[in-house]
Amino acid sequence: MNVPPLGVGACTRCDNGAMSVTVPAATQRKTEIIPPAELTAFQTQLLTWFAGAKRDLDWRRTRDPYRVWISEIMLQQTRVAAVLPYYRRFLKRFPTIDALARARLDAVLRSWAGLGYYSRARNLHRAAKQIVARHDGEFPRRIEEALALPGIGHYTAAAVLSIAYGEPHAVLDGNVARVLARLGAIRGDLRRPKRWQDLAAAANALLPEQAVPAAGAPTTEAGDWNQAMMELGATLCTPRAPQCDACPVARWCRAHALGIALHLPAPRHKPKPIRLTLSAAVLLDRRGRTLLLRQKTDHSSLFSRLWHFPAIQAPKSAPKKLARYLKSVFGITAALEPLPPARHTVTFRRILLTPFLVRVAKLPPPKLTGVRRVRTPRLAEIERLPISSATRKIAAAALAVSPESHRGTAEATREPYG
Repeated sequence: MNVPPLGVGACTRCDNGAMSVTVPAATQRKTEIIPPAELTAFQTQLLTWFAGAKRDLDWRRTRDPYRVWISEIMLQQTRVAAVLPYYRRFLKRFPTIDALARARLDAVLRSWAGLGYYSRARNLHRAAKQIVARHDGEFPRRIEEALALPGIGHYTAAAVLSIAYGEPHAVLDGNVARVLARLGAIRGDLRRPKRWQDLAAAANALLPEQAVPAAGAPTTEAGDWNQAMMELGATLCTPRAPQCDACPVARWCRAHALGIALHLPAPRHKPKPIRLTLSAAVLLDRRGRTLLLRQKTDHSSLFSRLWHFPAIQAPKSAPKKLARYLKSVFGITAALEPLPPARHTVTFRRILLTPFLVRVAKLPPPKLTGVRRVRTPRLAEIERLPISSATRKIAAAALAVSPESHRGTAEATREPYG
């Protein structure tokens, strides 16, 4: 079967570390990782290995497109071990696309809290609403319709459509690109657009021909093939320690034959880390309540645009600057007790969190703060709100030295003001 290359005539946003791809037909004809005469043997060897060696993961026990979609989004830039508990909790809270579409965004973000890259959760919520409104609550089968959904790029569209519906679209993410680069001994930066196009064409050329399905049953071989390629990259053909002796397709690997598997693919150029400091104030009244904000500032993205403590950005720990900020915005003049610092990373930013405990008799009235969105939960209960890992680290430092924050009766958090 001559499978058309994914993305012919169209180019969309990237996802899961994969670039947008428009693959000319001529490119597909030119790209040949495995000789045609050996292709069937190669496919059989890899699929046989996958059938016996694949990890038993929750999302591999289903062909439900919703569950496949959730898993693929969560797995972007995130390890399997970290995803598993979130995946289970998320599906328990939002078992269907309709349930996700009807949920409040804050409830979705709260279920996502700690997993990072929160734009994924926001796009999931938006996409679920569109699927309910435009596709009768079913994840679309046509790739053009899938690509039109928020947060869906070529990789996710190909993964969901192939695994759930058996549609013949090859995936191309970092794992698959690394496998292809070693099989073909492809040198240079894989992320260059022309080279990525060649890899996309090569991935499509390797797809097995679709078997005729039984009556009423979906064709799933494309999904099995895609998962086998990704599994190979994730477990054996790893970036730093490829296990070539255990690889089921090593005899087709040119990099292995040349003894250069460890050197491929070429290292990616990464942005130089930016180091910065965030000084945060944990206001605490006698009832153990604190004050959280949700506002758009220069550094709110470092808190993933979720609820966070009042904070300022500075080259180093800046208690005097933080004190002036608290005075000018909240009218607070109080001692700042330094708390243990913590380190936090957001993409290429290396952040030193320097929190301070500020004990007050009474929290400032929200309407007098000049900040539109303010809540005053008990410090011990702030995880009932959607908060980032950075805010969680700051709260942990304060809870460790302020036992009074654990006292009192739980109170409902306030609704946004303004």
